[in-house]
Amino acid sequence: MKQSISHKVFSIILSLVVLVSTLSLTIQQHFCGGVLIDVAVFTEVEKCSDDIINISDGTNEVLKKSCCKDEIDVFEGLSDITINKFEDLDDIQKQVLYAYTYSYVALFESIPKLTIPHKGYSSVTLIKDIHVLDETYLI
Repeated sequence: MKQSISHKVFSIILSLVVLVSTLSLTIQQHFCGGVLIDVAVFTEVEKCSDDIINISDGTNEVLKKSCCKDEIDVFEGLSDITINKFEDLDDIQKQVLYAYTYSYVALFESIPKLTIPHKGYSSVTLIKDIHVLDETYLI
């Protein structure tokens, strides 16, 4: 029972490790004046204003950058999971694989029936315990 539960838990943990190792994430952060305003993992961040502000006073137009900045952190997972073929393995790895599969298959072979030579005979009926009567005890 414990082996069955531990086997299930171990297989779930391994599947989660494979899932997390192949997962890619993009985390976007929006800072305004050095203060963190918004963080987004799977969507776009909400910006507090446009990046370029148009200031027009009379005839002159001035383009001014805002104090906001965006940071993008990209965590790339594994894009290729390599699967080795049997021909790509070294000779030692092939021998270990052969030995492992042979021992694993040998676990499920049936055990030959053991013959019990005294199965057809009935046991002797004891009326009195002879060791107690003779007062012989094993120490």
